[in-house]
Amino acid sequence: EVQLVESGGGLVQPGGSLNLSCAASGFTFKNYAMTWVRQAPGKGLEWVSGITDDGGTTGYADSVKGRFTISRDNAKNTLYLEMNSLKPEDTALYICRKGKRWTWSRSLGEYDYWGQGTQVTVSS
Repeated sequence: EVQLVESGGGLVQPGGSLNLSCAASGFTFKNYAMTWVRQAPGKGLEWVSGITDDGGTTGYADSVKGRFTISRDNAKNTLYLEMNSLKPEDTALYICRKGKRWTWSRSLGEYDYWGQGTQVTVSS
């Protein structure tokens, strides 16, 4: 059974930082791309960042480029998202998703499993 468990969310002031983690199990983690998406209150899903199976190539939404960094540790079956210079508009439920193949895509249809998410709230 595929399981994705996110952690690391919380309340942070504007300009602050958070580090999210996604622990994966039930599949061969090193063989699949992974992605982070987010859902703000009352809004749809927004693709945030993606990473290839070996971590060699990453991609970011324009809204987070230069502030967020995605990474993975295939030995630990864990995906990460380092978030810096956080803004109130980054407030959302952050969800990790497993890709259907080795490379990432901005299309949410290319991901087949996801976790419950971890809440990030940016507020003073």
